[in-house]
Amino acid sequence: MCYTILLVDDDSILVSSISTYLSNYGFYIKSANHGHEALEKLSCKTDLIILDIVMPEINGYDLIKLIQHNNNYKNIPFIFLTAKGMTKDRIMGYDLGCNGYLVKPFDPEELVAMIKNILNQHIKALSRQTVKKENVHNFTQTEKKVLKLVMRGLTNKEIADLLCFTTRNVEKYVSRLLDKTSSKNRTQLAQYGSRLDLNL
Repeated sequence: MCYTILLVDDDSILVSSISTYLSNYGFYIKSANHGHEALEKLSCKTDLIILDIVMPEINGYDLIKLIQHNNNYKNIPFIFLTAKGMTKDRIMGYDLGCNGYLVKPFDPEELVAMIKNILNQHIKALSRQTVKKENVHNFTQTEKKVLKLVMRGLTNKEIADLLCFTTRNVEKYVSRLLDKTSSKNRTQLAQYGSRLDLNL
């Protein structure tokens, strides 16, 4: 898979050298020399943003704030690559949610390792979210209600009383949930449910 990286830095020589280096690792690089250009080149296909902090017009902190206000781009991971290495600068970066903070001068191999790690973690997180959404969509509204009550530790009779069902009906729903979630028992079913957003 070819990942697209948006590289933002007002040092055109540095941008050129980093772009060439990362391209050799199979990354597709889009570059921008300032914040406004970065916003123009931003797209949903952007998998990662690497940006400097000290830039004209819009600094890196403010650029990230603008990006995070856009629902289409707010979840794109980003790395600050900057000469600002003071602890307070790092704290400000991490407070903004940066996934990595690398101080210039830097080892390009460390940058590549950081990129690979961040992208791997990000893709895994997206995959887990997709699985959860798909699994939740496989449940009917009644199944969600029954699962929620199972998670609370209620017995089939207690669930039946609350939902005005027969105990036999509840047993059928629980059996169906066990089958859909590949759970062996109610404990596993409750644990499975705890990992989902049931939107009840």
